[in-house]
Amino acid sequence: MIHMLFLWLCLSAGLKVSSSLWILHQDLNCTQSGLTHCTIKNCSDERVAVHRAPVGPEWGPEIVTVEFDKHRFVPVFRVTWKLMSDAGILSLSGSEITILDESANQSICVQFSYKIHQQLNPNHERWTFSLDVVVQPKHTYMVSVINLPQPQHEDYRISKTITLPGCDDRRIQTALVCLENGSLWVPHEAAATSVDSENKKLLVTIGFKTAQYSERYQVSIQSQDLHFSKNISKENGTSLNVTFEIDLWQITHCDTLLLSIQPFFIRCKNGCECHKRTISCPYPPRNSITKSVVGLLVVGCLFYLLWRASHKDSGNTSSSAAKEQPVGFQVQMRKRVLIIYSRDHPLYKNIVLKLCSFLATKCGTEVVLDLLDSARLGVLGRIQWLDWHREQIESSSDKILILCSPGVQAKWRAMCGDKRVFLREEVHSPVGDMLTLALSLLVPHFIRSASYEKYIVAYFDGVCSEEDVPSPFNMTVRYKLMKQFEELFFRILDTEKHEPGRVNHIEGLSQDDYHQCPTGRALQDSIEAFQAYQLEHPQWFEEELLETSELVDEETCV
Repeated sequence: MIHMLFLWLCLSAGLKVSSSLWILHQDLNCTQSGLTHCTIKNCSDERVAVHRAPVGPEWGPEIVTVEFDKHRFVPVFRVTWKLMSDAGILSLSGSEITILDESANQSICVQFSYKIHQQLNPNHERWTFSLDVVVQPKHTYMVSVINLPQPQHEDYRISKTITLPGCDDRRIQTALVCLENGSLWVPHEAAATSVDSENKKLLVTIGFKTAQYSERYQVSIQSQDLHFSKNISKENGTSLNVTFEIDLWQITHCDTLLLSIQPFFIRCKNGCECHKRTISCPYPPRNSITKSVVGLLVVGCLFYLLWRASHKDSGNTSSSAAKEQPVGFQVQMRKRVLIIYSRDHPLYKNIVLKLCSFLATKCGTEVVLDLLDSARLGVLGRIQWLDWHREQIESSSDKILILCSPGVQAKWRAMCGDKRVFLREEVHSPVGDMLTLALSLLVPHFIRSASYEKYIVAYFDGVCSEEDVPSPFNMTVRYKLMKQFEELFFRILDTEKHEPGRVNHIEGLSQDDYHQCPTGRALQDSIEAFQAYQLEHPQWFEEELLETSELVDEETCV
């Protein structure tokens, strides 16, 4: 009893019960319309057993995902159970759920107390409860649920065993515990080999990208005759180079070399996954003719590069003497953009939709937006939809556009420990809060320097401000729309507006003339409409925020 009381005090204070098992969002179940006297507390040994009791619950769907808990992303398993919709439900007094981490021999137990007066909830569906539990990759958990009061002679408890996937599962790869195991590290290794005939040595140079949570690496090369390795520290560097010098007399046969890069992440330490690949070995040479041909090709290439550079420099020198003139730019390839935004207000949502129309019609850009892709979103689910589009963009030259507004800043602060934020437009939406999921998924990728070019940060000047940009995005350029839309579109195209000797320009995208086409005019009208509304309602954003007690009323009206 004392142990369970201590457990509940820890949960109530928001503390971790153990290093690997604790609960998130435990209060959300009590917000369901139709529940009365709903509380969540520690499990008590003083249970009341009755002769006849309601039958047990049934399992609902399982969800494995990543959530933001205070200052880090954690892997979460959502346990869901449903109550039987028979007359016995009216005599229920609650449910009790127990979770045992068999891998760490730790457990938690939570009791839901409530009263139900209808066999189905207000949506005419079975009553459903869930618990979000912070878990560890590859751990096995025993989960059991029983309705209260429990029977004297029969056990209506339901139980199941769940084994969490490892960090190679993309659903949890962005959790901190997985990042500290190297889940997202891609070394992008490159190797160069050459023969130093004068000193009779084979030179092998290895270059690779370092990882955030690994300070040291062991780089090795080996073949049938040799094995060499070096230990190296990154010392705050984002890339490393290692050179091996091997005496030729040590090599009798060397068609290929096996390259190994062993990281030492702070979690897996000496047991981290080793990256391996084979590289060609240029020794011994096939014949002198091959060496001569290769030498001539190298000299020829160097001569051509020097000739081209000299002509390019002379051309730049002559053009820079004259004043730079805007040059018409032709869009060569259709690009794709995933837009992340907050549903701050119906008028702001209209601005986002009009921007999508302008990008698609005027700019020839393929736009990905949750509002415009509801069919696929419904099939895949929110997290899978976001992750699928992120993967498509990460593997291409396409971009992710983050439109900052008061809602984006408020959601980010809530993820960092401030009060949770509920927006009226999100409650009315069938997909709910897409923004928090998007930030949870995208921010870990954004903070990797190699990913900066994939992300574009902007806000609509006049209806939003630079203060609406969350702190992680302050490290990159923030574009004011529509004043800097042309510069933003050049970012989408991976092209610079200002180049040596010229200023690129796309007709109809500047602040002064974007509204001369029909979609641009509609976009300008939507911005002006929201500006007018803000003047009449200075506290408009606060008016769109809902308290927890208001959620039930709003959901009932939907």
